[in-house]
Amino acid sequence: MGASSDVPALRRGLAVLRLLAGKAGPVAAAAIARELGLPRSTVYHLLAELVDAGFVTHLPEDRRYALGVGAFELGSAYLRHDPLERLARPVLARLIQRTGHTAHLGVLHGREALYLLREQPPHPHTVVTDVGVRLPAHLPASGRAMLAHLPPAQVRALFPTRASFVDRTGRGPAHLPALRGLLTVERRRGWAVEDGYVTPGSASVAVAVFDHGGRPIAAISSTFRHECGPAGCGPAECGQTWPDLAEDTRAAAADLTQRIGGTPPAG
Repeated sequence: MGASSDVPALRRGLAVLRLLAGKAGPVAAAAIARELGLPRSTVYHLLAELVDAGFVTHLPEDRRYALGVGAFELGSAYLRHDPLERLARPVLARLIQRTGHTAHLGVLHGREALYLLREQPPHPHTVVTDVGVRLPAHLPASGRAMLAHLPPAQVRALFPTRASFVDRTGRGPAHLPALRGLLTVERRRGWAVEDGYVTPGSASVAVAVFDHGGRPIAAISSTFRHECGPAGCGPAECGQTWPDLAEDTRAAAADLTQRIGGTPPAG
């Protein structure tokens, strides 16, 4: 009975940690109680336990609380075990069985897309996106799939000037207004598309993977051979083929989101 009665307290303690993790700075106990709908006495008790365990730090001068060293150590241990790649690998393998196209897992690293995994079908075509490769995030579909779910101010901070927009093939957004317009369309549609922005003759679709707070933590992309003229392809051609591939990619991204305990953003 005692063990089962500890479960609600554990859930509340985890809720406090998640709330602190989602804030840009330290938070007052009263604000924590208000947001979680808990009595202040309960929140103070939870905070005291978390402070003693090292997962929360009390800032007495500010009368606020922030994540502690224990939380950092857990995060570092998480990264050492490469859980995202381990959980994603079978998801990508199932995706290429359905599509026959190369599948990638990428994350944002500053204003670059960093590729963590690449799974290939038996007879793939050559692509530049290998494990460890970094590309300007505004060009590949995987980068924009994540950028589309960031706050506009964060996107602006990542791409403050025209010099921030690297050009590889003469295609893709070349300034912030163009990028914002593209991100708006792709966020509403549910997937990002690039056609020759990175490599002529290659195209890809990508869908974001979300963490428990609904933030884009990664993206899964499917890359395929696609020749297109200098002016690009009309919407009719893309409309006949890529939504089906996007749906398979979206199912894989939703699977990985669920596997890591994530939650897609509302809407």
